This record gives sequence, structure tokens and C-alpha cells, in this order.
Amino acid sequence: MLCLFDLDGTLIDSEHGITACVKHALARLDVPAPPHEELRRWIGPPLRHSFAPLLDHDAARIEAAIEYYHERFDTHGWREHAIYPGIETLIERLLGAGHQLAVVTSKPQRHAAPIIAHLPFGDAFLRLYGPHPDSPHSEKATMIAAALADFDCKPADAMMIGDRHFDIDGAVANHVRGIGVLWGFGSRAELEQAGASAIAATPDELAGLLTA
Repeated sequence: MLCLFDLDGTLIDSEHGITACVKHALARLDVPAPPHEELRRWIGPPLRHSFAPLLDHDAARIEAAIEYYHERFDTHGWREHAIYPGIETLIERLLGAGHQLAVVTSKPQRHAAPIIAHLPFGDAFLRLYGPHPDSPHSEKATMIAAALADFDCKPADAMMIGDRHFDIDGAVANHVRGIGVLWGFGSRAELEQAGASAIAATPDELAGLLTA
């Protein structure tokens, strides 16, 4: 089985790094930051999509915000995350069962690559799929399709695992099973509405679903 994993909210809790970088970008543009609960919803969607309403959909200001975000992420933000409890054991179980693993993330590759390289189980992932840095879209469907092609894998032999509807949307678009997880930044209702095939409350429960 080909197991495609989302990164933020699925493998790692990256809330602090992402929200700190968003606040940094908005401060550089002299724009008040939204409340913390609202900022949590920025984790998953493309940054341009989230910055747009705060910056009057001004393309030049949005691009400036993206640059300021990257400015802090490149130096500090990429280190500011924690591996969710139970994830390392989950990865070991999947490898032991003979599954192939890859990461499909909305994070640009230049941000995701160093994070994955520093994970204690980073070598488990054979490929990393991230959108082009200039893209305003999360492109999960496109990246999942690329993974299926690269691994010469039929949709029935693959799963996409993630915490937000973007992950499930991408899976549904490719006729791949979408498995939702509840320890990230999405809700059960969001995942069910998107059409998740199954939902796991813990990494141990997810391991049971993937190795059954």
C-alpha cells in the first residue's frame, strides 16, 4: 500500500512556527494579527488564500507578506514544531508491514524538506510532494496524482492521510481512500463532509486502519 501523509497537523504540530511567521509578516506590513484561534485555521490552506482578505486582496501586498513569512520561516519557523506522540511508532509499524510512504504537503518543498530531513523517521519517506512556491493553490489533487504516477500505483492501492478537508478533497479527486485524523487542525465534521473513508482519533487507531 502507498501511504501518502500530510505534514502539518498530521505528522507534526507546527502551530507555533506557522502562527509566529504569520504574525511576523503582518507586523512588517503594519497590519494587526487576527486572534490566535483564527490563526490556527491558517494551518493547511495556502498562505496567499489566508493573507488575501487581511490585505484587501492587493496582489503586491500579498506577495510582500509571503516574502516576510519566508524570511522568518527560513531562520526560525522550520524548527518550531513537535512530532505528535505515537507518530514515530506508527511509521515503524507501517514500514514493518511493507508499506511505501511519501509526504504530500501544502508547504513549499524548500520549507518541508529540511523539516522531514530532521525527523527521526524522515528516511521512511521515499518522496516529498509540495506545491510550487508561487502557486496560490494547495494542489493536493495534482500532487496525489503525481505520486500515483511516480509509484506506478493504482488508486485502490493508495491512501491519503491528513487532518484537513484539502487532504480528503485531493484523495476523492483521485479515487484514493482519504483517511482523516483528529489530532491536527481540522474537525470530524469537516473531514466527514469532505468524504473521508475513515477517521482516526489517535496514531494507534490509524495504524490499525492502515495495517488491517
